[in-house]
Amino acid sequence: MPPLAFTQSPGSSYERLGERVQRLICSPHAQKVQMIDVVPEPTESSGDWNRLIQELEGTHGIRVDRLDSGAIRIGWREFFDVI
Repeated sequence: MPPLAFTQSPGSSYERLGERVQRLICSPHAQKVQMIDVVPEPTESSGDWNRLIQELEGTHGIRVDRLDSGAIRIGWREFFDVI
């Protein structure tokens, strides 16, 4: 059976951005430190980035910081500290 990526359409640019961020979040290192820094790729639209940031900022337990480098830092440690 071919890999799933070959059987589905590539999705919207926002979905691809979300999948990229999700892969970063799922990495063992990110799970250990409970945060990631994400830099926009040249092919990603600023509209998609703004939408992602707004949705993350509106999510309980998620902290988003805009860094001077243009990256965003996504953290979720506070969520686990509350439980």
